Amino acid sequence: MSAGVFAIVLLAALLHAVWNALVKSGADKTVAMLAVVLGQGLAGLAGMGVAPLPNPACWPWLLGGLILHLGYQTFLVAAYRLGDLTQVYPIARGVSPLLVAGGSALILGVAFTALELLAIAMIAIGIASISLVRRADGIFQGKAAALALVTGGFIASYSLNDGIGARVAGTALGFYGALAVLNALACAGLAAFWRPALITAALREARVLLVGGGASFTAYALVVHAFTLAPIALVTALRETSIVFALLIGVAFLGERLNLMKVVATAMTLAGAALLRLSKG
Repeated sequence: MSAGVFAIVLLAALLHAVWNALVKSGADKTVAMLAVVLGQGLAGLAGMGVAPLPNPACWPWLLGGLILHLGYQTFLVAAYRLGDLTQVYPIARGVSPLLVAGGSALILGVAFTALELLAIAMIAIGIASISLVRRADGIFQGKAAALALVTGGFIASYSLNDGIGARVAGTALGFYGALAVLNALACAGLAAFWRPALITAALREARVLLVGGGASFTAYALVVHAFTLAPIALVTALRETSIVFALLIGVAFLGERLNLMKVVATAMTLAGAALLRLSKG
């Protein structure tokens, strides 16, 4: 991986943690997520204005990405209603390599090396440790952990889908710009059908819409671009450094409690994810 791609993905990781913190800090997580998605759509329109048109052959990947991103957003919001940023975010980001490895073994019959098995064990232990984090009132956050695990499944799926789709499209910005616009239209349509007041409330969240939406679009546009320049596995591994950024933001700006378990579990999950992905390089 070149220094340029390395820097791009690190910037994307930081921006990703920023917009997740904005969603978590919102009084209404559904409104905050909708504002981010609408902001993505606006940025997507701008991106499509300067990018080449995607190859029509990428449409199946665009539709697949739309479904997977909708699932990701739905479960992420549900997890943030129950759990801390420093609990939900590391599980969601760290579980993706574990699911990919398990699926590869069960479905594709892939055999793992000792180094890869060690990485899988590190991720499992890290995730299990994070799921034991409790609220200040002592209530176990098991539901938040379960929702974060499902969110991680969507992350693993859309990462692979979008990496392939961008390559088929022949333009990373054009592909993700179109996907962001489709996602914004779909979410707005669902909100109008389910609860029209959500759209009005989301449009009032100017900071989340513009800053969060812009940061979210830029972060993933950079990642999709990196997918076309370097192996998807390596890009995904480096992107998991967003776990560290989320931990720092949650403690410094959201007033979440920092304890040794969070630090150790987050570090182990991140190290295991990186080791698993880099071992395949």
